Amino acid sequence: MRIIDFYKNVNGDSPVQKFFDTLNSKQMQKTAWVLTLIKEFDNIPVIYFKKLENTDDLWEIRIQQGSTKIRIICFFSKGKTIILTSGFIKKTQRTPKNEIEIAENRKKDYLRRY
Repeated sequence: MRIIDFYKNVNGDSPVQKFFDTLNSKQMQKTAWVLTLIKEFDNIPVIYFKKLENTDDLWEIRIQQGSTKIRIICFFSKGKTIILTSGFIKKTQRTPKNEIEIAENRKKDYLRRY
């Protein structure tokens, strides 16, 4: 079983929590379901969880609710702990480069502080 935790900046704010607050109830319900799947199962289908290529070991949690594609970028810390760094609504085929840069910077900040 994995542990899912939220990245928090030095002020204690969680960008992922703020992103979750923008989702409607159906989107949040599906997001919670996918996060539970990732926590509880060893083999997760790539449709829900995929390593991002050409990154510093970042992973993408993939959620689709209707026509909306929700993405959460994360990384592993201390074995089975997953740290959620950022979330966004995906509007293009590729993951936006700025979202990857944000996640990489938050990962570096997290690892430096913990």
